[in-house]
Amino acid sequence: MNLPNLLTLSRFGLIPIYVVFFATNHLKTAFLIVVLAGATDVLDGYLARTRGQITQVGVMLDPLADKCMMLTVIISLLVSGMIPWLVAVAMFVRDAGMIAGSAFFHFRGKMTVPANTLGKLTTVLYYFAFLFIFFDFSFAIPYLWFVVGVSFLASIIYIILFLGLNRTEDGETDS
Repeated sequence: MNLPNLLTLSRFGLIPIYVVFFATNHLKTAFLIVVLAGATDVLDGYLARTRGQITQVGVMLDPLADKCMMLTVIISLLVSGMIPWLVAVAMFVRDAGMIAGSAFFHFRGKMTVPANTLGKLTTVLYYFAFLFIFFDFSFAIPYLWFVVGVSFLASIIYIILFLGLNRTEDGETDS
């Protein structure tokens, strides 16, 4: 266990704290918890890379912590009526698909594609969408739809990179 992995684990601990603040209608504080989770994500990645502390546990838990927080926020915004159900379904399908797909291929011994610039940009765009929603900006939902589109584009690119990375010598995809 190292500091980057502890920071990743702390993001799991922030999820119920977020839920409590959101459920008690302390929306600005709930949003700050989401921002804190994002900051720990940036910090743990930076520390892992600069200190040479990248571990298999961290590689698996880091995106899982991010997706769990994201799904929690999506569900809370949906239940509260702050986002339309259709956008929530699109976000849920994309994130759940990424979790399931990553786990499935990881446990089958496939090489995984590390986070790329478009994936990181998508995360930043989602944080802005959450800011706009939590603070009730009039353009929040159209902007959220834009970000959902970008996230699906990022997923398509990820799948293409994954297939290329796991292609066998005879040109067939190793499955």
